[in-house]
This record gives sequence, structure tokens and C-alpha cells, in this order.
Amino acid sequence: MEIKGQVALVTGGTGGLGRRLCLTLNHEGAHVALVYHQSKEAAQKLSAELSSSGVRSLAIQADVSQEEDVARLVETVMKEFGRIDILINDAAYNTWVAFPDLEALTLEIWQKILQTNTTGPFLLMRAIGPIMKKQGQGRIVNIGSIAGFQPAGSSIAYSVSKAALTHLTRCMAVALAPEVLVNCVAPGFLEGTRMSSNLSPPYVEKAKKAALIGKAAAKEDVVEQILTFLRTESTTGQTVIIDGGRVFH
Repeated sequence: MEIKGQVALVTGGTGGLGRRLCLTLNHEGAHVALVYHQSKEAAQKLSAELSSSGVRSLAIQADVSQEEDVARLVETVMKEFGRIDILINDAAYNTWVAFPDLEALTLEIWQKILQTNTTGPFLLMRAIGPIMKKQGQGRIVNIGSIAGFQPAGSSIAYSVSKAALTHLTRCMAVALAPEVLVNCVAPGFLEGTRMSSNLSPPYVEKAKKAALIGKAAAKEDVVEQILTFLRTESTTGQTVIIDGGRVFH
């Protein structure tokens, strides 16, 4: 699918990866609706930067884990742009809970992580998928994690949420075929993201050494894979891991 002129909705648009993706889609000529939860100033600043290039942009506040917010979000984008061609589910939530500390993994934490990381993308795909099918085409890319392929990551809940998102990608690819292609990118450790900024230096070094290439995966590589999924005419239901070989090492 040609990206130029398409309308892209990006959740988590102010994060490290989300911001880079919004800028790249803008450079490719897409109109971008970026969704933020709390970072209002950063979102409005980014939206203004995108609009200055001559294509349209809109910053929208929403909690993607809430059905009412998702309905309002989709209604706002459709009213402003008249269509949605691309959906990038990048919004996520995590909190650090050591795997053995089951008592610390409260039901509240479990539900918040699963609600944001798995239910949120489901709500958005359920709302936007039929719109794309009616339009005759659409592309959806979910942002997973290597934590969905091994019992690792910030918590059991986070690992499970990303594993579920990978399978949800396959299920929605079936549900929305043939007009809508649904794929997933599963990055490993990425520098320059909101999540990585909260990690201790020893953890960062350990994560780099765990990769076969001896360094963090690049955000640029993740964005390029997303662009490939947007342009493809025959790939759906797939997840590509971008982690420098860490998950197999």
C-alpha cells in the first residue's frame, strides 16, 4: 500500500519509538493522528511539528484501555480525516515486579498491564478494522516484545500481555482478511525509549551483551520493518523479532 496520503493513527505517539514512527510517517507523506495518555505538551508540540511539513496532524488524548475512550478517539479521527488507513498499536504500560515476587504482582497491576497492552489493541482493532474493510484496504501493526517469546521482561504480566498480543495479531489477521493486513513487530531492548530510560546502567549493559550483535536493537530498524508491513500486499498474521539475536542466544 502506498503510504503517501494515507491517514495513520498511532497510539503511544509521544514515546521514543512512537515519536520516531510519527516523524517517519509524516516524512512519507501520511496524515498522522497521534494518541497520547498524559504527555499533552509533548503531543501538541509534535503534532505542530508534523503539521508544519504540509500534511495534516492531530493530537488526541485517550486511554486506549477504556472502550468509551476508544469510541471517542475513532469518532474524532473519522470526523477530522474521513478515513483511517493505518493503525499502529504502540501504547503500552509496564511496572517492574520480579518474577519470583508473586505477592507483589497484585491483581490491580495484572489487570492494568493486560488491559493496556492486550485489551487496548483489541478494542482499537475491533473498532477500526470494520472501517478499513469497508474502505477496501487497511494496515495494522502491533508493537509486541521479545518478552512475549520468553518468560522475561519487567513482570510476568508484561510478558503474558505481549505473548497474547502476538496471538491476537494472528486472530485479527483472520478476522479482517482479505482487505486488512495485520502484523506485529517484537523489539528487544531499544535505547532512547521511555522504558529504557528507567533501567539501571548494569541492566542496560547486560541487555546489550545478551544480543548476538553485542548492542541494542535500533529504533530505525523497527520503524523500517513497520514500513515494510505497511507497504506489503501479501504478508499478514506475522510477527518479526528485532533484537539483535538475543531471543535465540
